[in-house]
Amino acid sequence: MYDGKIPKKRYKHTLRFVKKHIDPEASILDLGVANPFSEILQNAGYSVTNTSGEDLDLNTSAVKTDAYDVVTAFEIFEHLVSPFNVLQDIQANKLVASVPLKLWFASAYQSKTDERDRHYHEFEDWQFDWLLEKAGWKIRSREKFTNPVRKIGIRPILRRFTPRYYIVYAERV
Repeated sequence: MYDGKIPKKRYKHTLRFVKKHIDPEASILDLGVANPFSEILQNAGYSVTNTSGEDLDLNTSAVKTDAYDVVTAFEIFEHLVSPFNVLQDIQANKLVASVPLKLWFASAYQSKTDERDRHYHEFEDWQFDWLLEKAGWKIRSREKFTNPVRKIGIRPILRRFTPRYYIVYAERV
């Protein structure tokens, strides 16, 4: 699977952010099934357990445990109808989460082939901040970053300097 190279700028940025805020000794529950980035975290020395694909809108039991120091959620909350429920139910005291930002020049993502792969939300940074605060989290660090694509066109040019992702480190209040 993972060949030692981080394939995307967003993975590099996300790994750097995690290393800055999370001790490698911490146990991590990563929301979502095993994926290339959870493997990257493991290769970087982190102990990572993934959820098993349950619908987190309907079943938040995976996060209702104190067995983990940190919950990570990388591009997960936009796929939930109500991310508030999961955020409120998390028992870990630390959270690292990233979401795609709403872009004025691109509509929300919706897969044409997989009805589960759609974005119910693409956040503005302040909306995600409010959601976290309402669910009982205090944001300690935040960053926005771009993820340019190698395509030709107006939107690819705009993606070179318009932040597409927002990542936060938060602690339970």
